[in-house]
Amino acid sequence: MLTPMASIATDTDIALARLLRLASPALPVGAYSYSQALEWAVESGTVRDAATAGDWIADALAVSIVRCEAPVWLRLYAACEAGDAEALARWNEFFLAARETAEFRAETLQMGRSLAALLERSGELPETPRALLASLEVPAFPAAFACAASAWRIAPRAGLTGYLFSWAENQAIAAVKLVPLGQSAAQEILARITAALPQALDQAFALKDDDIGSLAFGLAIASCRHETQYARLFRS
Repeated sequence: MLTPMASIATDTDIALARLLRLASPALPVGAYSYSQALEWAVESGTVRDAATAGDWIADALAVSIVRCEAPVWLRLYAACEAGDAEALARWNEFFLAARETAEFRAETLQMGRSLAALLERSGELPETPRALLASLEVPAFPAAFACAASAWRIAPRAGLTGYLFSWAENQAIAAVKLVPLGQSAAQEILARITAALPQALDQAFALKDDDIGSLAFGLAIASCRHETQYARLFRS
């Protein structure tokens, strides 16, 4: 039987619930409509089963996300924490410039605008982070996510964990549709990625500004080829 004290929600409980909302595939930002070039990888035969789908997603995490998107997310979060609009804009522009293809850039802008609009409608952001996010003319998705995490007192490591897991889950869902895979295979992929997250987080936190950047040439080429793929289910 719960005691009265145990039944009272704490700030930590609320922060966790909000993180789960941000990381949920039900978040209405359109993430489900993007495969991030996985569709071309399946079309070309590079990804053809659960093992190769897991390899593709794990490699994308290791050579692209961890080396660019994740450390940029941390800097966007820090800018929100400091109330530094200039730093927020600078790292938002850096991330947009680092998108290798038109599809990748359009994806993060559409999702960023959708999340920013959702946060504006909900009225859940305090005035300062709300103004910071509104100061970005074209917010990328990591900027909107990081601003929400900072405003809701979600610790940076927890926030980045949720962000990375959300990315991996969307990739696994795309693989289920494209390969196709069963739900059990998708969970095995997610188990593999989950086990890799602690090291990925450590690497993202350790990167210095001058070391941030993605060299995932194969991923960029796959995205370029997806732009002209004859039949597509996904927008990237």
